Order: sequence, then structure tokens, then C-alpha cells
Amino acid sequence: MKKEILLVALGGNALIRKGQIGTVEEQFANLRTPIGQIAKLSRDYRVIITHGNGPQVGNLLLQQECCDAVPSLPLEILVAQTQGQIGYMIESTLDAALMGLGIHTEQPLVSLMSYVVVAEKDPAFLAPSKPIGPVFSEEKAATLPYPTRKTGEGYRRVVASPKPVTIVEKREIRNLIDMGFIVICCGGGGIPVIREGRAFSGVDAVIDKDLASAKLAEEVGVDIFLIATDVKGVALHYGRPEEAFLRKVSLDQAARYLKEGLFPAGSMGPKVEAAMQFMKRGGKRAIITSIDAIEEAVSGSAGTEVIR
Repeated sequence: MKKEILLVALGGNALIRKGQIGTVEEQFANLRTPIGQIAKLSRDYRVIITHGNGPQVGNLLLQQECCDAVPSLPLEILVAQTQGQIGYMIESTLDAALMGLGIHTEQPLVSLMSYVVVAEKDPAFLAPSKPIGPVFSEEKAATLPYPTRKTGEGYRRVVASPKPVTIVEKREIRNLIDMGFIVICCGGGGIPVIREGRAFSGVDAVIDKDLASAKLAEEVGVDIFLIATDVKGVALHYGRPEEAFLRKVSLDQAARYLKEGLFPAGSMGPKVEAAMQFMKRGGKRAIITSIDAIEEAVSGSAGTEVIR
């Protein structure tokens, strides 16, 4: 029998931890913990790795704001750049981990540029809400050619965050998985595109990484969908004295907690929504856990599992 397919969606903290400035050395060092666990799991599972890109694409936007000598690039190009950058870092770290286990010669791996189709008439385009890039003063924000919104840090650019419709390379990813490759793909939620006839056109948008990963998991037939983040699991009343982490939560319970606003839209909400989406559409297991406990979560001894 073929091994089950495990999709691990790495959060941005897999590369840059809180309090760090994000040097290349820091990012490579941070990757060793989750990637070392994934390398071990590849003995028993066919593996797909997706990842965030928030800090990295934000840095590219900041670099653009600081330099007028080079033409600015649209957001979808910056997402493509971070897919290549982070894909390289994950792939090289994973290759070293596989070598340390003595299985690098038998375990091929590949990083894949990934497009994700969104609907041109998605309501998100009418109300951009996702803050990205550098912080501006109110005076500077008023002169910018794109929409901004006041945040806790100051004024920031906001872009649409439409729902993923389909992953363009889903067949290629499934074929690679069936051939035994570990596939790194859908970085930063994928390069957002809309259909124009039989072609695609990039758009200024940011697709939630976890929702794109859930869509990919559905389309390629993933068995276990694991979201790795910077907390040990899903909690009610997070950060308050009555905080309570959940080991298991049913679809009905999760839907009720979401409706009650217990999982904020800017943090745990999309992760729970993605896990629910995966389970509703036939997935076997959906888990939300910490970067440090990926192996334990797969074994059933850590994290929060969304169940039917």
C-alpha cells in the first residue's frame, strides 16, 4: 500500500521568530527544528510542504520604498520571489536533514512555483483589508497611490485577500508525490492570478497560506493536514487568565467558536477555518500545533485536532 500523504503548512515563524531581525543565519537556524522533524516523517509519509512569506515579502516591499533607482515590482512578482527564496532555504535545509538520516539518495525533493486562481469578482477586492509592507506616517500615507489603513503600528498598505479557487499545478504536484518526491509549493499562499480567457493574469492580492494549503490538500488527496504555528494549539480566550487549550474540537464546536469571535480573524481564525474546510471535504486528520511538536502532533500526542 502507498504511504499516506502528509501536508505540513509552515507558518512564517518557521523562519523568523519573535524578537529576531530575520538575518539569513537566523532563518536557516530556525528551519532546522521543523525540517528535521519532517525529514524523519518522510520515512513513513509522502510529504508536501507549504509555507508563509509574510516577513519576507514585507521586507521586499520595504526595500522598494527605500529605493527609487530601481522600478518597483507588483505584488505577485514579489510573492514569486519569496517562493524561490524560501523554497531554496527549505530545500537545502531538508537535503541536509535527509543526509543526516542517511536517506538523501533515496528521497528526491523539489520546489515548485505555484499559481493560485482567485475569483475576479471576489468581494475581498472591493474592501482590501490585509496589511502588508512598511509602516507610514499619516502624512505619508495620504500621498501613496494605493489604499492604506491605520494599524497598531501606524499606517500600512492594505490589499485584498480573496479565497483560493484552485491550485493551477495540482496535477503536477500529485504526479510528483506519486513519484516519491517531497514537494515544496504554494509559498505565501501562492501567486494570486485570475483567469483571462485561457490564460492567467497576476493580481495585487495576498492569499491566506492556510486556506490555500487546505485547497491544495483537497485537490491532491492529502490524508493528514498539519498547520505548524508559534503556539501549541488552538485556545479559547487566548492570552487571558481563563485561557484553555483544546486537544480536540469538533466541526460544530469550531464553527460556534468562530461565530462567537473566539478565534480572531488575524491569527487563529483562518487556521481553524482551513482545518474545518479540509475535514468537511473528506480529509482524514487536521491538526494545528507548534513548530516544535510536528512529530508529536502527527502521532496524536500534541496540538489541537479538528474532528467530525
